[in-house]
Amino acid sequence: MTAPNPTLTVRWTALSDPLVRPLLDELAYEYATRYQGILAVDEIRAEMEHYPAHEFADPDGGLVLLLEDGVPVAGGAFRRRVEPELGDADRRPRSDGRDEAGVPTVPTAELKRIWTHHAHRRRGLASRVVVELEQRAATLGYPRLYLTTGPRQPEAVGLYLRTGYTPLFDPAAEATGPLPFEKWLEVAP
Repeated sequence: MTAPNPTLTVRWTALSDPLVRPLLDELAYEYATRYQGILAVDEIRAEMEHYPAHEFADPDGGLVLLLEDGVPVAGGAFRRRVEPELGDADRRPRSDGRDEAGVPTVPTAELKRIWTHHAHRRRGLASRVVVELEQRAATLGYPRLYLTTGPRQPEAVGLYLRTGYTPLFDPAAEATGPLPFEKWLEVAP
């Protein structure tokens, strides 16, 4: 007898949704574990709460959860990026994405908090979250996506490379700080 297939649903929601909190708590714990001795838990929580909730809501952002039988198993968010960005100028595949100071010159969505619950990893859920975020960002008219991940998150680096993101850093060099990526989308006029 085989187990029934669980039902996976997509839910666009707000940061205040109680279903979001368990994923953010686990994400904070994961960061604290991976970056032990570099970042303190209070620094991690402060960074996670740095952006106001409205930035992850319409009209400029979004937050998605993947629910399995009503329980959150993965999620992610995006917001409009208006701050200077990281990355090597000579690694930019297009010259019209940022100005000399690194500030986006085209509407840019920044992906944040892409996460899969530890009990549900290695099922392609993070890739599904990325696709959902990309589709929503394109619908909102963003031609460009930007994100960073950390040097102690090789799974995330692999995910972004597999899903077509261009590293704005030298992947062959030893990483010590945030690792920036970008991706250009086909946006309907």
